[in-house]
Amino acid sequence: MQNQDYKSHVRVHPVYHYVLQILLLGTLITTIVFLIRSIKQEENILLSIILFLMMIIIVIIAVLLRFYPLKAQDRAIRAEENLRYYVLTGELLDPKLSFAQLAALRFASDKEFPELSKRAAAENLKPDEIKKAIHNWRADYNRI
Repeated sequence: MQNQDYKSHVRVHPVYHYVLQILLLGTLITTIVFLIRSIKQEENILLSIILFLMMIIIVIIAVLLRFYPLKAQDRAIRAEENLRYYVLTGELLDPKLSFAQLAALRFASDKEFPELSKRAAAENLKPDEIKKAIHNWRADYNRI
């Protein structure tokens, strides 16, 4: 596996991000064109409406299938980083930290994590600023 750093930490799942999304978009556009043509020609209107609604349902399902597991991962990351901070400092993380800040902080090594967490909360650092401030990158290969 490639070592992660600021430039290579973004994860992409090619089948989802490229194949499925392009197919969904293409099919949605095709059903919209079919619906418009059916209405103009006054033929197959019911069929085109049903196909369009089915495509909307499929798009919603695809979005939710991506969204729900990511929310579960977000909760796990929040709990893991709070536990990690507690183990390292004996205190809980500052509640002012947003999830986006916590997600960025998870890449900090144990040595950098407590101080960078305090700095992120005090200075309200943006996630990108937090990632750029990390000197010793702690890889996360499990998140997609």
